[in-house]
Amino acid sequence: MAIDANVLINERIREELRGGATPQAAIAAGYERAWGTILDSNVTTLIAGLALLIFGQGPVRGFAVVHCLGIMTSMFSAVTVSRAIVNLVYGHRRRVQRLAIGNTRLEMSTAKSAWS
Repeated sequence: MAIDANVLINERIREELRGGATPQAAIAAGYERAWGTILDSNVTTLIAGLALLIFGQGPVRGFAVVHCLGIMTSMFSAVTVSRAIVNLVYGHRRRVQRLAIGNTRLEMSTAKSAWS
């Protein structure tokens, strides 16, 4: 789930950059826009873990406890820790000119060949 969360955040930031936002505004908007989806997916998985905890017995209950702890840790690290690292890297700069986040421009020749 943490990888999925980071992929979601990365794609939201790229969408904002494609839309013309400044890099620092894209970072802030990317985290804000991805939060709802990340929360939804983790809560859904947490509900499944709680169902295993309630209805399971023996080793299934142990798995459910570890599963729920892993989901909560994953959600915390995917959002809070990654945002702290991004702020540490890009936050001290007055004006960020570009982000090392991948290609955010769609070439016309690429778009044309993709639909041909």
